[in-house]
Amino acid sequence: MIIKHAHILPMEGEEIKNGYLRIGADGKIAAIGAGEYSPEAGEEVTDANGGYLIPGFVDAHSHIGMWEDSLTFEGADGNEDTNPITPQMRAIDGVNPLDEAFREAREAGVTTVVTGPGSANPIGGQFAALKTVGICADDMLIKAPVAMKMALGENPKSVYHDRKETPVTRMGTAAVIREALYEAKQYMEKWEKYRKNPDAEDVPDFDLEKEALVPVLTGELPVKVHAHRADDIFTALRLSKEFGFSLTVEHATDGHLIAEYLKKSGVGVCVGPFLGDRSKPELKNLSVSTAKALTDAGVPTAIITDHPETPEKYLSLCAAMAVKEGMDETEALRSITVTAAKLCNIQDRVGSLAVGKDADIQLYDRFPLDFRAKLKKVWINGKEVK
Repeated sequence: MIIKHAHILPMEGEEIKNGYLRIGADGKIAAIGAGEYSPEAGEEVTDANGGYLIPGFVDAHSHIGMWEDSLTFEGADGNEDTNPITPQMRAIDGVNPLDEAFREAREAGVTTVVTGPGSANPIGGQFAALKTVGICADDMLIKAPVAMKMALGENPKSVYHDRKETPVTRMGTAAVIREALYEAKQYMEKWEKYRKNPDAEDVPDFDLEKEALVPVLTGELPVKVHAHRADDIFTALRLSKEFGFSLTVEHATDGHLIAEYLKKSGVGVCVGPFLGDRSKPELKNLSVSTAKALTDAGVPTAIITDHPETPEKYLSLCAAMAVKEGMDETEALRSITVTAAKLCNIQDRVGSLAVGKDADIQLYDRFPLDFRAKLKKVWINGKEVK
């Protein structure tokens, strides 16, 4: 299929004011460029009529399908809050692709979601990156695991305080994370020793919990650390240095207060949700302008919904509100496309328009973050879904 006469914003490289994009039979982008492109015999042609062609939106932090629309306990599968350390929990086993929110998401141009466990536990489990079309999570999968979830601050404190169990303080939360990582490190070293000399060593006992943390310690699996307050963000950075894992800071409500520190640390930030009320004490500095402050400081920043805190379908509205508060409009659009993809290490598949990438594409009648913009068409894996 050829899409012609399009104003293309590829998100990497120069915009093309009158261009074409070809989708191959494999659902990948086969060609992109300026001017005209001759279709093959019988090939479908879509005329964009000067509309804006952009990559599908990527939400770098969501819980879509983990807390289902219009359901309470029966649809709540995001927090295995029976133990503070549950790295072996996998989003792919908890997500429901038939949740109505997936349809709403793709019809709003959100084609990729990074979804996973909530923040009840200091270590909650594994996030997965999924497309928003399909009925089986395995068929929707881009990457799993894509990150390990950890949580600091108010949420794990509140859960375990109510039970009079550890952790009930910020110190306790950091301590149980630290202990779990130390134990996983010892487990990893035992297996390394055994593999080097299996005849001289006893086979270590397999432990799924510790096994799940080994990729974190080796640097293969990044960590998403839930942290709103500045002190919690600094604790996340401290743990990262101590154990050598890479991370992104999730939410970062106080991010604008410590933007220069975050820049020096070299970490990326998934900021949000900010279209809501200050529902708990650690949100007292909640501001839509945080995304602008972070990008102005040079911090790689994705804007997120944290669905269902902000419904997934409003991801572009979140970015538009950031523009209204002064964020550069191109940076805002990148924050829900290519920057989001890079922070989740899935940029080889999604987040920008380039030959060989998945044909996850949207067509708008004007600049996508204009409040008056109308979404005309959406393609996922080269197939029209709106």
